[in-house]
Amino acid sequence: MPQAAHAQVAVADSGDTAWMILCALLALFAALPGFLLRHGGQAGARTVLTVMAQGIGIVAGVSLVWAAAGYSIAFAPGSGWLGGGANLMLGNLAALREGLTVPESAFVLFQMVLALLAAGLLAGAVAQRARLGWFLFFAPLWVLMVYAPVAHWVWGGGWLAELGALDYAGALVLHVTAGFSALAIALVAGARSEPSGPHSPALTLVGGSLIWVGWAGIVGGWALGATDDAAVAILNSHFAACAGALMWALLDRLLLRRVSATGFISGALAGLVAASASAALIGTGGAMMAGVIGAIVARTGASLASKWVDDPGHVFAIHGLGGAAGLLLLPILTLPIMGGVGIEGAGVATLMTGQAMGIIAVALWALVGSAIAALLVAMVLPLRPSEQAEAQGLDAAEHGEQGWGFR
Repeated sequence: MPQAAHAQVAVADSGDTAWMILCALLALFAALPGFLLRHGGQAGARTVLTVMAQGIGIVAGVSLVWAAAGYSIAFAPGSGWLGGGANLMLGNLAALREGLTVPESAFVLFQMVLALLAAGLLAGAVAQRARLGWFLFFAPLWVLMVYAPVAHWVWGGGWLAELGALDYAGALVLHVTAGFSALAIALVAGARSEPSGPHSPALTLVGGSLIWVGWAGIVGGWALGATDDAAVAILNSHFAACAGALMWALLDRLLLRRVSATGFISGALAGLVAASASAALIGTGGAMMAGVIGAIVARTGASLASKWVDDPGHVFAIHGLGGAAGLLLLPILTLPIMGGVGIEGAGVATLMTGQAMGIIAVALWALVGSAIAALLVAMVLPLRPSEQAEAQGLDAAEHGEQGWGFR
């Protein structure tokens, strides 16, 4: 009897799938122990437990919200502004993500960790003056209102992607969004009543180093498979981090006549952020240039911003301004003459216009949306504790003297 012809069914590539899962776990090292230790070290000694508890609460709340609606808003088919409801509660996931060689569940996992990283950055901007309860409600709301729409605009085929905005691994979606959101909530919260320097530079260095390692998962995972692009992206990010660390140290030596231990890791992070826009699209020299310029922009921004906004973690300067610098460098660093791969069908002026429009749109959305979300939650749960609690220290005020009980 004649048999009906069967079309060949596409299957996931086990190597690419394993790579995506590994990269998600690497990035999770940055989102959990990395941020907890870095933010905790930069906070005051009487607030470190609260800052770390906020980090854990953010991971828990954002993960659940991402599964419920965040992924669908960001990546389900929809309009140019928002994704549809096809993947609410992670329903209707495809056996194979369209256009990729990995199952959609692996793609969901990787994108969830990027959302955790973006939300986790915010805790460093309002350390020592934001209540744990407020953060537990603000972070999930922020992901739904601010982060997920931006992810759809750029990575989900939305209107910014159509305008030509390019972002390889999160300089725009993750860092500019989180950096300008951090600026907004820091301004809403106001300055600390008793500003203090980092209580443990050692914790800050260890946390920053874990973030550096976890960054390999971010840029390597965005190759969406175990390919040459993944290796190139990891190499370039590492070179950018090294150049940024040394540039920040040089600026410290020239301006302050001393080198700061924590400045090394701040410079490395600034380099990583700047290279995220184009990690797999540039050459080795371009990666080093991105690290140097990212460190200069971030350190200058941190010095200027500290005069009018209280941001203990320099989230706005390192991530917001560093990310913007990397995005504006992309049209130049991707040129073949600079060792880049070249962007077909677009000149430098066209690319620069798309990048600038993306930065402006995302920065404004992050500022306005984050301020609205912060004030909405504050109407139910106060953002700041009482003056007495701040003077006492949030660890003792919110968790008890030994940190065992929650109030």
